[in-house]
Amino acid sequence: MPTVLRVDGFRFFFFSDEHLPLHIHVEKGDGYMRVELETFKVTDRYKFSQSDERKIVAIINEHQQKLIGAWNEYFNHKS
Repeated sequence: MPTVLRVDGFRFFFFSDEHLPLHIHVEKGDGYMRVELETFKVTDRYKFSQSDERKIVAIINEHQQKLIGAWNEYFNHKS
């Protein structure tokens, strides 16, 4: 479960057996969210408020290239 980024207590990570579309998992405390990296579409959310969701999406937007790069690097090396 590689952690790619930590910002404001949020942990951004992916699992070692991921699938397309490119996405990132986010957790903080009991909260969890899954967001597609290219469209910023939230595909799962648990115990995060709308405010948290906006903040997480903004962080993903700010670090989008780093997150996509980490995905590509990790999964291209596994092939």
